Amino acid sequence: MISFSIIQKTQLEGAMRIDAEYYQLEYLDILKKIINSNSFTLESIVSKITQGPNPQFIDSGKICLNGRNVKNNRVDSEKSNYISEKEFVDFNNFKVKVGDILITLKGLGSIGKTGYVFNEIDGIFSRDVGLIRVKDEKLSRFVYAFLLSKFGDKQIERSVTGGTGQRTLATNYIKNIQIPKFDESLITEIADNISESEQNYELSKSLYQRAENFLLEELDLKDFDSEENLSTIVNFSDIMEARRMDAEYFQPKYAKLISKIESQNRKRLGDLVSMKKGIEIGAEQYQEEGKLFIRVSSMGKFEINGSDQKYLNEKLYDELKNNFQPQVAEILLTKDATPGIAYVLKENIEGIISGGTLRLKLKEKIEAEYLALCLNSIIGQMQAERDAGGSVIAHWKPEQIKNVVIPILPTETQQKIAELVRQSHEARKKAKELLKSAKRKVEEMIEKGGEK
Repeated sequence: MISFSIIQKTQLEGAMRIDAEYYQLEYLDILKKIINSNSFTLESIVSKITQGPNPQFIDSGKICLNGRNVKNNRVDSEKSNYISEKEFVDFNNFKVKVGDILITLKGLGSIGKTGYVFNEIDGIFSRDVGLIRVKDEKLSRFVYAFLLSKFGDKQIERSVTGGTGQRTLATNYIKNIQIPKFDESLITEIADNISESEQNYELSKSLYQRAENFLLEELDLKDFDSEENLSTIVNFSDIMEARRMDAEYFQPKYAKLISKIESQNRKRLGDLVSMKKGIEIGAEQYQEEGKLFIRVSSMGKFEINGSDQKYLNEKLYDELKNNFQPQVAEILLTKDATPGIAYVLKENIEGIISGGTLRLKLKEKIEAEYLALCLNSIIGQMQAERDAGGSVIAHWKPEQIKNVVIPILPTETQQKIAELVRQSHEARKKAKELLKSAKRKVEEMIEKGGEK
């Protein structure tokens, strides 16, 4: 059935857009509900809305945030770009502050992601990121929750322009986003939800760090020196045994790590678990909705990330699920691109894992969370780095993964470590629930017409 919208000429002139996509009924319905709640433009409550500059990136230096730094509705500095001290000074007007909201402006599949700056970051942001700086901190947290709600998300989606592969989000459109006028007490309640969410997120990080520190201290690896040597001497027999002759593989740090682990009770990973590889279905099978197709880019040590997710149809899912759907308590371990990310599946999931991920099923008595932590720590990461290094796209082979050396600490110690990890996951889960609660309150109030 054909759907259409009738638009006044004045509306066309105000938006500076005449494409039909901009005036889809779902966007107009969203705006109508917000305006019925009384509203104001985002521009009216900010001190700054701007796109980042285009500096020259270098290997190390001052932080320059990019689209990868906006993830899971937060902003962090991991995997950032770097710029020189001079450019950092030149672009001082683009330095981020606590309370800023960053939004990705480019990138197919990731455009329109929103994150909040909860902690101090001594850096600027690049041209593929936009900044929203609200004048009032409490109101900033409310705006953040609103932008994550369907009423904010749809306005962001509506503002995207350009053809396939060239789509961008312009800050000129962002400033015209309509924000509902809410009762002050409700704004405070939503802002408090956001603050409590962040507190639980920080608690989660702290608990996980405690678990990792406990593990490394028990193994005398807490301050392990992982610096690389400029040269090393290797026996020809070692080269033949490893079937490798690249210098990176024979860095002394790897032998030193293995020696530390082998001084303890230890086992090969292949003796502890059975392994089953995922499947590649081909990009032509991807859909925008349906059953999950869990790729390496979706994997994290704390969760399966829902952003930029791909899906497959029900028929293909039914054909594959018996062999490739992960089960609760299995450990998912990435082997390609970013090898060595381990996650213990906490709940049933209707989805298929890609060929870049392995399903590990315990076949010996060992705490799953303890084993996953070993793999995510320097114990697993350095072995993955050694085995999979030396190529443009890293590939960690299953036969190499089976030979990963895992320290076996006493059961009681494993349980203490695993409990800290479980507490970390619970705190992170609560953080997500509080964020969802804040979004839900925004949506409910708009649906009610802004009346409390």
